[in-house]
Amino acid sequence: MKIDKAAIKNEFQRHDRDTGSSEVQIAILTKEIQNLTEHLKANKQDYSSRYGLLRKVQNRRNLLNYLKREDEERYKALVAKLGLRR
Repeated sequence: MKIDKAAIKNEFQRHDRDTGSSEVQIAILTKEIQNLTEHLKANKQDYSSRYGLLRKVQNRRNLLNYLKREDEERYKALVAKLGLRR
């Protein structure tokens, strides 16, 4: 279940010292959401993980809305790269 955050940062960062841009945060959250979704398929009654999943989805949604407001071109490119349905 461990994700490789360094690889995700390298793929989505805008410059070499970028660790907290919206794109990086959204990409990391997307990977965490995918991992939690797989976990919940096997463990249907893990309600604390379900709550954590909902929090991550809401956080990602807020970041995506922010990115769309600020720079729609970067938003469209990120959604296409991650394969999100938005």
